[in-house]
Amino acid sequence: MGFQEAVQAVLSKYATFTGRAARPEFWWFMLFVFVVNVGTSILDGMLFDGQVLNTVAMLALIIPQLAVGARRLHDIDRSGWWLLLALVPVVGWIVLIYFNVQPGQPGANRFGPPPVA
Repeated sequence: MGFQEAVQAVLSKYATFTGRAARPEFWWFMLFVFVVNVGTSILDGMLFDGQVLNTVAMLALIIPQLAVGARRLHDIDRSGWWLLLALVPVVGWIVLIYFNVQPGQPGANRFGPPPVA
């Protein structure tokens, strides 16, 4: 799965918290979010005094980020509630990064069949 396919897949499942997401889908979308964040920050610096465009973009992308994060955790047979670790500074972020780099289960698990990568 490439960059464009991953972004399209995540945005087409905008608020789908069920099922599973493979590593490439998750990481390509996180790269997309990073690029959008940098781009809108630069535009805000040139056009506005505040963070108008960046705030709008990040609000528009928060639901897909949470959804793909939950689906990624489902791929390693963990509940999406583990995303709450993001609220724990540093340690929670490290644990979530560790979870997200793990390979998914090769067969079906309680969250469904393996994703098509």
